[in-house]
Amino acid sequence: MKRRIPALLLALLVTQLGALVNPAYACGCGAMVPDGQSRLGVDRETSVVRWDGHSEQIVMRFTVRGDAQRAAWIMPVPGRATVELGDGDMFGALRDLTRPERKARYYFWPRDRDWPFSADRDDLVGDAPLRPGDAAVGVVGREQLGDFDVARLTATDPNALKAWLETNGFTLPDRLAAEVQPYVDQRWEYVAVRLAPHHQGTVLRGELDPLKIRFDSDRLVYPMRLSRMAKTPQSLGLYVLADHRMEPASTIGGSAPKVTFAGSVHPKDGPIAELAGGKPVFLTAIDQEFPEPGRIDADHELRATAEDTPYRRAVYHNELLTVGPGIPVWLLTVTAALVALAGACFALVRRRSRSRRRLRLRLREDGAA
Repeated sequence: MKRRIPALLLALLVTQLGALVNPAYACGCGAMVPDGQSRLGVDRETSVVRWDGHSEQIVMRFTVRGDAQRAAWIMPVPGRATVELGDGDMFGALRDLTRPERKARYYFWPRDRDWPFSADRDDLVGDAPLRPGDAAVGVVGREQLGDFDVARLTATDPNALKAWLETNGFTLPDRLAAEVQPYVDQRWEYVAVRLAPHHQGTVLRGELDPLKIRFDSDRLVYPMRLSRMAKTPQSLGLYVLADHRMEPASTIGGSAPKVTFAGSVHPKDGPIAELAGGKPVFLTAIDQEFPEPGRIDADHELRATAEDTPYRRAVYHNELLTVGPGIPVWLLTVTAALVALAGACFALVRRRSRSRRRLRLRLREDGAA
């Protein structure tokens, strides 16, 4: 089942109302884990990252399907994090900003649905750290944000982290303790999230409310190492707002990242302007595929490119080449060619006719002599 996971999503857990349960990895992908025997698939995960050289903000939203009423996940972060609900309008605004440019691609000869074959037109689409204290697990804070129960944690022992989560309604796979060890060694912190709608019986489906996470960081890092636990191919979609065009320092085991948009933007108002602090920023949109998640060997670290080269995709619609009030150029060309051919033929006939008349006159004169 296809799922998109950001680097921030690193291990996902399971909860059940008021009691511990064994996680059912129904989606088979290691991303978002539902409760009990429910099924939950992430059709798309979209993340927006704002980095100003000192702090990082991430706004993420999941589009899910299935029959699960509850699910959970945990995300390592390199510093003390704050969490709040994000603005869902941001994603629509970003879609508008990065929308492919529409261009016309002209062709000369008529096609199947062009006159005289048909009056219809056929448009085709082309390419165009805060250090933890003495306790093995510290609770920095816990908030209820809409349908999210959010716990912000520190940990010096991955097994202690697993035990705390289980005691508080999360169930973790045994393998996660080993995968979290590198983050414990680096003294990262954790954001654990449980998703449970307020209305009992409501299924997690469609677009969930976005979450906004902020932490201090002197480098733009996008945690992805725990996504190696996934069972099926992964796909990452990322909007990056920074001072310059950004790119991943390496592929970290995935395919080559693809830039789908790059350019300076200066939104005057709205959620993007708020995230950018009211300043002009460079927006880079990146897509990357991970056909074999087990090969993911690091977190993404993004760096500025040598040049802030703008880029925008193009979507082409094919049009028949016309002039004036929609007159096909091919028709004018063919008509002109036929007129010229007719004129040449007429001139040739006249020339031959004159030649014959001169010949007859000459013969008459010779006979009279």
